[in-house]
Amino acid sequence: MSRLEVLHPEGNDFDPFLYAFVGKDQNGAAVTVVSALARLGLDPWEEAARLANSGQEAARGRLGAILSGFKDVPALGLDHGAVAAKLAGLLPVPLTHRVSGVTVPVMPNWPPGSFRRVLFVVFFLLVLARVYVLAGSG
Repeated sequence: MSRLEVLHPEGNDFDPFLYAFVGKDQNGAAVTVVSALARLGLDPWEEAARLANSGQEAARGRLGAILSGFKDVPALGLDHGAVAAKLAGLLPVPLTHRVSGVTVPVMPNWPPGSFRRVLFVVFFLLVLARVYVLAGSG
């Protein structure tokens, strides 16, 4: 297991979002979401998970509020809303909204004891059929 997997076992689902370009800081260095959140004192993976689980509209609003307070990238002061909308689109779909490729067999929801009754009827019919066959051949 790699060091990254130990630190963030939730995997790479947040990578497109966390490593997306936000802008250039006052020194001309590229700033990504992960570095912007870390500079603001937030845990990037926890914040990404919180945003992803809140839905697109709520994530866009929260992310816009976070980016509006991030003064290291001067260009964000003017269009933090547009950047937030673009970044919110990179968040993964929450697990509760994903379609699973695994199918689980569904057992019929019979009342208790009815399965035994059905087996008894089937067994009884088989015995009757056997008696009929034996009676007819004798």
